[in-house]
Amino acid sequence: MNHQMSDWNKSSGSQIRIAYAGLELKDLILEGINDNFNITYNDTIAQLEDYLGNQSILTVPDIILIEVDDNGKCFKLVKELKKSFLLNGSIIVLLSSKDDKALKQQAMQLKVHDYYSVPFLIDNLRERLNFLVTFKLIKPKLLEISQEVDATYKMPLGKRIIDLAISGSMLLCLSPVFLGVAIAVKLDSKGPVFYKSKRVGTGYQVFNFYKFRSMRTDADQLLAKLSVENNQYAAAGGGSQAAFVKIKNDPRVTKLGQFLRNTSLDELPQLFNILMGDMSVVGNRPLPVYEAEMLTSNEWSMRFLGPAGLTGLWQVSKRGKEDMSERERKKLDNFYAQKYSIWLDLKIILGTIPALFQKEKV
Repeated sequence: MNHQMSDWNKSSGSQIRIAYAGLELKDLILEGINDNFNITYNDTIAQLEDYLGNQSILTVPDIILIEVDDNGKCFKLVKELKKSFLLNGSIIVLLSSKDDKALKQQAMQLKVHDYYSVPFLIDNLRERLNFLVTFKLIKPKLLEISQEVDATYKMPLGKRIIDLAISGSMLLCLSPVFLGVAIAVKLDSKGPVFYKSKRVGTGYQVFNFYKFRSMRTDADQLLAKLSVENNQYAAAGGGSQAAFVKIKNDPRVTKLGQFLRNTSLDELPQLFNILMGDMSVVGNRPLPVYEAEMLTSNEWSMRFLGPAGLTGLWQVSKRGKEDMSERERKKLDNFYAQKYSIWLDLKIILGTIPALFQKEKV
C-alpha cells in the first residue's frame, strides 16, 4: 500500500509518542503509521495499563490509541484516564474493527478525541493524529487553534458596508415579524424565546450565536445519541466520526420549530450577529465547537479563513438534500473561502430566496 505524505506530515517526524493496545488492527497500524510516530505496542488493555502506570511526566505518551474490545474494558480505561492527573492531558483515540453505532455512542459520551471504525483510510488517521497533537484539541481550547492559524481574514470595506445596510434595514423592516415569532415560540413550548450557543467562525474565533428556539430545552443532552443513530453525514464519514452533524427527522424539534426551520425564520436573530461583526450576510456557516474541532486538518481548515455567514454556497446549492455528503459540503466551504467576491456574494444572495423553503426535514 502506498501512502502519500504531505510536507506537513513529513516535518512532524517521529517525536510524537503513542501508546497502543490491541492485536486485530496492529498490522494496519504497523504498515500505515509506524514510521511516522514513536509507538509502544501492547497486546492487551491490561498490558497498556501496566505500561502507563510506569510512566513519568517526562515519558507520558502524547496519544493513547486503543482498539475497542468486546468486553468494554477500553471504555473503563478511558474513564480512568480522564481521572488521572498525569494522563488526562493525553489524546485518546479509539479504533474498532466493527461498525457498531452503540460502541461509537459510548465513545462519544466519554468525549474521546476521535473514533475510527473499519474501513478507514490510514492516511486520514495519520494526519488526524498529527493535528490533534499540534493543536491539543482538549475542550474548550479553540483559542489555541486561532493563535496557530497562519493566515487571517480581513473584512473588505465594501462587504462590511453591504452587511450593515442589509442587516440594519432588515432588522427595522422585520421588527413586527420578530415580535410575532417571539410570542409564538413562548406560547408553543416551555423555554426561552432565543437559543444561544457558542459557534466557531473566521479564524477559529468563538462567539455567541443567536436563533429563535426551535427545539426542546433538552436538545443538547440528546445530541450525542442522535448524532450516532440519525446523522445525515455519518454514512459518508469514511469510518471516522463525521465532522458535521445534521439530524434526519429530528425528534427534538417542536411543531412550531419545524415551521420556523422550513421557512428559515429561526435564523433571523443572526442579523444581530451580522450587525455586531461576528458574521457576514454571505460566508461559510459558523460551526458548533464539536464540529469545528473535527475540521483542523490542513485539508479543511481553509474554510475558517473566509468569513462566517448567514447564507452561502451550501445553502443555495445543496441545502436539505439527502445526497449531500460531508465531503461535498466541506469542498463548497473551501471554494468560497478561496474565491469569494462581492459579485459572488450577490449571486448567492439572489439564490438564497428559493433555498429558504426546503422540503426535506433535515
